[in-house]
Amino acid sequence: MTKIILLGATSNISKYLIPMLLENTDTEITLFARRASQRLTDYQNNDRITLVDGDWNNISDLESAIKNQNIVYMATGHFIDANKNIVKAMNDNQVQRLIVAGGLGIYDEVAGKFGQWNAQMMGDYAGIKKAAAVIDQSKLDYTFLRMSWLYNQDGNYKYQVVPQGQPMKGTQVTRQAVAKLVTDIVLDPNLYKSESIGVVEPNTEWDKPSFY
Repeated sequence: MTKIILLGATSNISKYLIPMLLENTDTEITLFARRASQRLTDYQNNDRITLVDGDWNNISDLESAIKNQNIVYMATGHFIDANKNIVKAMNDNQVQRLIVAGGLGIYDEVAGKFGQWNAQMMGDYAGIKKAAAVIDQSKLDYTFLRMSWLYNQDGNYKYQVVPQGQPMKGTQVTRQAVAKLVTDIVLDPNLYKSESIGVVEPNTEWDKPSFY
């Protein structure tokens, strides 16, 4: 049985991802977060779920939690030191498969007026780019999700993948759709392996997201 750990299990995407994994996969799920046992009480009696109180800035927390996992999911890829810690813990424990919920713009790939708007909203990308480079330069089997601007819409699971090197024009995507994509990868771990992919909602090539 596949074992997956969600680092940052109280994130807004994880809220949709956890029930989706429970419903659509037979994975054993470890939920790792600060005060996970207090914040994720809905899952404390689920026999497929293990709650782990931990901090991904603490390498010893990561080492023990990642041991014997098959897949690691990171709720954000924006922090340099955290990324280094996770890559080290995975290498130390011979865990190869990584899925990272990251952001768009790390390759200056956001096109047109949306690109100008995005750059204005995001400001300095230097730290985010350095954090992403830690994943890029790792020898892990990673999938880095360069997600467009996120919003919630129940029942909207539509996503489109933009390969690295192609401009990103889609302005938005739902957290539900991202959860669906992660679930699809868990079901087929070879999907988008060793790739950094843009994730957008089809037919949203506007000047900015609809909710701004």
